Amino acid sequence: MNEAHDLSFVGLFLQADIIVKSVMALLAIASVICWTIIFEKMIRFSAVKRHLRSFETAGRSGDLQNVKGDLPNGVLQAGMTAWQDYDSTESRAERRERIERAMKGAMTARLRRLEVGLPFLATIGSAGPFIGLFGTVWGIMNSFSSIAQSQDTSLAVVAPGIAEALFATAIGLVAAIPAVMAYNKFSVDLGRIAYRTGAVIADVGNRLARDRKLHRAEAAE
Repeated sequence: MNEAHDLSFVGLFLQADIIVKSVMALLAIASVICWTIIFEKMIRFSAVKRHLRSFETAGRSGDLQNVKGDLPNGVLQAGMTAWQDYDSTESRAERRERIERAMKGAMTARLRRLEVGLPFLATIGSAGPFIGLFGTVWGIMNSFSSIAQSQDTSLAVVAPGIAEALFATAIGLVAAIPAVMAYNKFSVDLGRIAYRTGAVIADVGNRLARDRKLHRAEAAE
């Protein structure tokens, strides 16, 4: 009489070979990390977009006193620092270029902070299915070994090993699919944020480059 096998998720994990268990555990941990990164990025990107909308409004109106958020504040501070480094021999175009260059440098530095974690999503998205496939191949090899040892080709002999193997692939896909989708979304969001911030930088840079009265007032303080 064949021994009954537990084909639940927990049972498949506990009955699996140590190699297959390691693959499953690795992918499960990777999936948890991916979802942690995804939720963290969703919160941060939402805040950045909200602050960017107010920065766009401030850039159009010229009221830059109440700008909020790390990205807008960092960009504006870099621009103001470059603007205060006043040189009377500069042309307006040269001054604007220098101010915009400083602001773009600050923008790039802050966008790089937002990119933290995205390479991990890309790695799991591309490697996750192959790691799961390795567990699948190993599990099927164990199933063939069981057939050779028992000389029994009945489904009861091969089913547990095949189920464990397919479970490893399933975990790999569960980890990889959200990672790929999130990576693509956040990459597009980063590009849009960079484009929108660049447009504000152009407005603010042009305003600062021509505002000599503002410079003299700041210098007097």
